Amino acid sequence: MTGEARIVALGGGHGLYATLTALRGLTPDLTAIVTVADDGGSSGRLRSELGIVPPGDLRMALSALCADNDWGRTWRDVLQFRFSTDGPLDGHALGNLLIAALWGRNGDVVDGLAWVARLLQAHGRVLPLSDDPLEVSAVVHSAAGSRTVVGQAAVASADGEIDELRLSPERPHVPRETVEAIDDADMVVLGPGSWYTSVLTHFMVQPVAEALVRAADRSVLVLNVGHDDEETAGTSRADDVRALQRMAPTFAPRTVLVDSEHCDEPGLADAVSRWSARLVAAPLRAGGGAAAHDTDALRRALSTVATDLALPVRAPERGVAG
Repeated sequence: MTGEARIVALGGGHGLYATLTALRGLTPDLTAIVTVADDGGSSGRLRSELGIVPPGDLRMALSALCADNDWGRTWRDVLQFRFSTDGPLDGHALGNLLIAALWGRNGDVVDGLAWVARLLQAHGRVLPLSDDPLEVSAVVHSAAGSRTVVGQAAVASADGEIDELRLSPERPHVPRETVEAIDDADMVVLGPGSWYTSVLTHFMVQPVAEALVRAADRSVLVLNVGHDDEETAGTSRADDVRALQRMAPTFAPRTVLVDSEHCDEPGLADAVSRWSARLVAAPLRAGGGAAAHDTDALRRALSTVATDLALPVRAPERGVAG
C-alpha cells in the first residue's frame, strides 16, 4: 500500500469527538460519519423549527478536526460558542446556526459541511449517516414493565434496559459519499459513544449497514469505559457486544478494543470469540474518574491496530488541537 491510510470513524457526540481527536494524528485522510438523530438542546430546536438534520454532532466532529494552528483553533472555539441570553438565542451553539445557514443557502447537507470544514482548515471531512433527520425510539424494560420511548434524548436517559431499537424513517436517504467512504476505507472505527443511539444506529440504515458488513475485516470496535452511560446502566461490555450481534448478525469486526479494567468481565471474551475477532485490552480511561477515553492512549491503541492491518500511519504523537 502507498500513500496515507484512509480511516473512517462512525458515531456521534463526545465519543466520536474523542475518536477523531485520537485518529487525526495518524492520518490526514480521515472521514467522520455522524448520526443525525439528536432531538435535544440547540440541535433539537433547529431541527423542529427548520426541518433540518440536527447539526450538533456534526459540528462537534468538525471541531475535532480543526487545523492545529491559531486559525483552526479560533474557528473551532467560535463554532462551539454557546449563547447565554434571556431571549430565543439562549443555548444555541453558533456553529449550529452557521451550519443551518449554509444548508439553507446551498440546499445540500454534504456541501454545507464541506464549507465549514474549509473554514476550519479541517484535517479530514464530516459526512452524515443520512441527510434525512432520523427519529430513534426504543422499547425499554424496567421493573414497572415495558414501554416505548421516543426520541434520542429520551432514549438516552430512559430508566431501564433497551430491548428493541427502532428508526424513523425506516429507509432514510443516505448520501453517496457516506457509503463510498466506508467502501474505500482501509480501517473503519466504530465507537465509543452512547451505544444504542450513537453506535448501533448505523446498523439500522440499510446502505450503511451493508457497507459495514463489507468492511468488517477492516473494522475495529471500540467499547465504552466506565459504567456511567445512562443508556447502558446496569449492563456490561459483553452486553454491548451481544446487542450489536443481535442487531447485525452478519457483521464481525476484526478487532475489539477494550479498556483494561473491563477486559476480564464475565462473558466478554466469549462474546467476542463468536466473531473470531481479536480482543485487545489497553489502559484507555481518562483520569479523574471520568467515563471517557484518554485520547492519547486511544491514539496509541488505534495505531497498534492500524499496524496490525499493515497500514501506513504516522507515529502517534500527543494531540494538541482537540
